[in-house]
Amino acid sequence: MTGLQKTVSLCLTFVVIVLGMLVYKITRSPQLSLEQLRERGVIVFERPREIAPFSLLAHSGEPFELKDLQGSWSFVFFGFTHCPDVCPTTLSVMAQAERRINRESSEFANGFKGVLVTVDPERDDSETLGRYVSAFSENFTGVGGETGELARLARQLNIAFAKLPGLNEGYQIEHSANIVIINPLGHYQGIIKMPHKVDTLVLTYRSLAASF
Repeated sequence: MTGLQKTVSLCLTFVVIVLGMLVYKITRSPQLSLEQLRERGVIVFERPREIAPFSLLAHSGEPFELKDLQGSWSFVFFGFTHCPDVCPTTLSVMAQAERRINRESSEFANGFKGVLVTVDPERDDSETLGRYVSAFSENFTGVGGETGELARLARQLNIAFAKLPGLNEGYQIEHSANIVIINPLGHYQGIIKMPHKVDTLVLTYRSLAASF
């Protein structure tokens, strides 16, 4: 190979590398720093917090325990099926985020788990929870159980809820509206504040999954 041929070969190699880096930069999943996430209302703890064991029930009828929050990134919302606005809106956002992640990010697909933990176990039996969460995503899990056990888990995750009297002998539930982030080890990683947006959930998941 002559000197000219070597020079041309090196130039072509350099061009291929530069183009490869450019394509990677354009096509790779965007990620945000912790500070950028905070600006979007996402609080990520410097040290994730362990969660004490609990015993609840999934809408499938199977036990739902700490191990069921391990192995993937869980985005947990405490709400109830009679909720008039915040709950269906939040679950809709979570479902849109899940579909977008699975459609656009092959490297992170199927790692997003949506969970609704009821704060109204009196009305939300397993069948009701199953119909409700399945209307948003067939992959979502509805979780119920005894009020005391639900309250103990909620306290660990800084979620408050209270039963308030309503009209015609009915009642309403006031509850925190944060989405709780649980990492694949089953540790409490942080929260996403309202208002909840699809872009924020997608970027939060991608950013945390890429750096875990």
